[in-house]
Amino acid sequence: MQRRTLLLGLAALPLAACAAAPTPPATQGPAIDLVSAFRGRTTGRGHFRVWLTGDERRFTARLNGTVTGRDGARTLTVVEDFLYDDGQKDRLTWVFRQQGPGRWTGKREDTVGEATVIEADGRITLTYTADFRSPSGVNRLGFQDILYAAPDGTIINDAVVSRAGIPVASVRFVIRR
Repeated sequence: MQRRTLLLGLAALPLAACAAAPTPPATQGPAIDLVSAFRGRTTGRGHFRVWLTGDERRFTARLNGTVTGRDGARTLTVVEDFLYDDGQKDRLTWVFRQQGPGRWTGKREDTVGEATVIEADGRITLTYTADFRSPSGVNRLGFQDILYAAPDGTIINDAVVSRAGIPVASVRFVIRR
């Protein structure tokens, strides 16, 4: 019995891996890069959804991004002020450092190691691990985000969230100027 369960679990791993990254849209709006997406003041609304239980946590965020440095060696700092529907407030600050054309690394108070950012095909991929705080405690989660512009210019951030390497949740965050 245990062997059968193990084999079924191993057979399901390729399916889980397919869900480990969000799917880019078939049609998207104008090309974006990290600076065009986050420089200045923006606001957004989003939700974090756990696939197994269907539980959902909604939030609003105000973002303020500033850029320093010269092209090729810029730093983008994005202050994120979150307000969750359950009343929890949080402030997190990303500091992204340009590594070369289309490549950045980033850190935030809750990240474990550095985030990797790739700008390609008019969209942004952001990959990182974070210790995520929720009402139930702190969980170490992996995030695979894809950011793109909708035809109306709205920025969409879709993410697949993993725990111990297994996709368990999704995030959608819609950002407007």
